[in-house]
Amino acid sequence: MTEQDLIFYSDSEEAEFQVICDWEHTLAATGEDAFDSDDEFDYQMGSEPNRLIARLVSFATEYGLEGNLWQQWIAYLLISDENPFSLACERRSADAKSTMVKLAKSDFSKIYELFKEGPDTEYDADIPDFEELLQAYKAPYASEKENLAGAQIRELAAILAEAKNAGEFCSAVLKYYEEHGVGIYGLHRVFRTEGEEGCIDILPIKEAEDVSFDTLIGCDEQIATLKSNTEAFLKGIPANNVLLFGDSGTGKSTSVHALMHDYYNDGLRIVELAKHDRGRLPELMSEIKKRNYKFIIFMDDLSFEEDESEYKELKAMLEGALESKEENVLIYATSNRRHLIRETWKDRNDMEYAEDVHRSDTMEEKLSLASRFGVTIYYSKPDYKEYMNIVEALAKREGLKISEKELADEARKWSLRHGSTSGRTASQLVAWLKK
Repeated sequence: MTEQDLIFYSDSEEAEFQVICDWEHTLAATGEDAFDSDDEFDYQMGSEPNRLIARLVSFATEYGLEGNLWQQWIAYLLISDENPFSLACERRSADAKSTMVKLAKSDFSKIYELFKEGPDTEYDADIPDFEELLQAYKAPYASEKENLAGAQIRELAAILAEAKNAGEFCSAVLKYYEEHGVGIYGLHRVFRTEGEEGCIDILPIKEAEDVSFDTLIGCDEQIATLKSNTEAFLKGIPANNVLLFGDSGTGKSTSVHALMHDYYNDGLRIVELAKHDRGRLPELMSEIKKRNYKFIIFMDDLSFEEDESEYKELKAMLEGALESKEENVLIYATSNRRHLIRETWKDRNDMEYAEDVHRSDTMEEKLSLASRFGVTIYYSKPDYKEYMNIVEALAKREGLKISEKELADEARKWSLRHGSTSGRTASQLVAWLKK
């Protein structure tokens, strides 16, 4: 089989799916574009099986995989490949009786055969247990951390392995696209931005920590408000942009990250926009509005100095510029300041009269940014009693073998040493005592 035998899966720049057609193409697809690898492996040296095994082992290590690497590799390519068919399935616009699906079934009959039978070649006699490496790979060590993208790959590969024919194989992939999507958004949960002027890249954060709301103690009311707004957003009910503000270490950023634990399967994705990229918010909006997901653009530690003017563009994006309103995008931001732009006494000097009841135009301009967030949630620093409650709860959760008196003494000394009674301080103490 050659790449010309495939219709939809032969022209992808992302996954280069045609490479699974035979040994030569398989090795071509395992290059830089597919893996974003920066290693110096010499693809011109060694036998084809040697090179294939090296890349499959690299693939397994990146995603924490074991077992049938060949089938998992094909599952990965199916998940990653953005083409007219897979994107139509993601948008739930691919009717089972449509011409597109009928054409796709031609591809899947060939891919199904390749998935079941493996590469059609004689293996190199110099490589011991070559077939075992492809079909029953065992990692040299167990991963301590769950690889969420790897779990997706394993799940789809296991489902496809149960398919009794090409029709069931096709149906399983179509269902996956409808439930999880395709490409990086189907495989990952959290993303960051990168790129040059005029071209913004959205890259997955592959090692993102899977944080749940259970890790947050003492901010139930704030979490309830945040979840209520997010659930309305996912249901298509009008929802608001959110500003989470308050003292450092009180759980603002963690609250946003924890949304992925509860709402990933509902189609929620988070894109973290770095401070140096905030002027490119319109480019990011334009890119993600095309996809069938609900996106939260997350701006952590949002604030502006008095000489920065980028806040004016953010104001327009939050409310005011009609073309920027997207039904599948909200902005969530955290800040230690309630008013996001630093104020000075001179901002008050342009009042027309000294006894005028109105604020100056400058003050109104600066304070109006925070008012563009429809929901504002305040995270206050815990008092000492609340701090001790958090310490005790975290110590119990981690199973620390320590007396109440000793724990209280350590917590007091720790808070004095760090000058804080925040939830972050409590978490750092428990991590220290756990050593």
